[in-house]
Amino acid sequence: MARTRQTPIGRFGGVRVAQRRVKTSATLEQNKEAVAQELIALGTTSITEIMNLDGTMKDQKDIPDYALRAIKRITPMPDGRVAVEMHDKVSVLRVLAKAAGFLDSPDQESDKPSIVGINMKGPETTEYAEVIDEQDSKA
Repeated sequence: MARTRQTPIGRFGGVRVAQRRVKTSATLEQNKEAVAQELIALGTTSITEIMNLDGTMKDQKDIPDYALRAIKRITPMPDGRVAVEMHDKVSVLRVLAKAAGFLDSPDQESDKPSIVGINMKGPETTEYAEVIDEQDSKA
């Protein structure tokens, strides 16, 4: 049986970067559902799940885990209250909409030509001939 020799590709430029990308995309592929759930939790969490209507914070045991992950920063105020800042909901929803294909418009894409041809038409040319009268030349 003949042995085939495979050329090692590790020495060629850019291969290591491509291999890292493949490993990263494989990791994302395995955790795709978890990433989607986390984005949905960030996009749908309401401040009322964290704070009471009178401005006080709920007990930690009363706050769901997904709502705790949606908190970006908690700042204590001098008067004893706390300020709660949540992750940007608009950017998270934009990522979700893009991933779901809501921002893609197939109608607009299909109207665009793949090759643009420009046909230019110049003005029509007219030929003029100079006529010399014999009477003008005698004068």
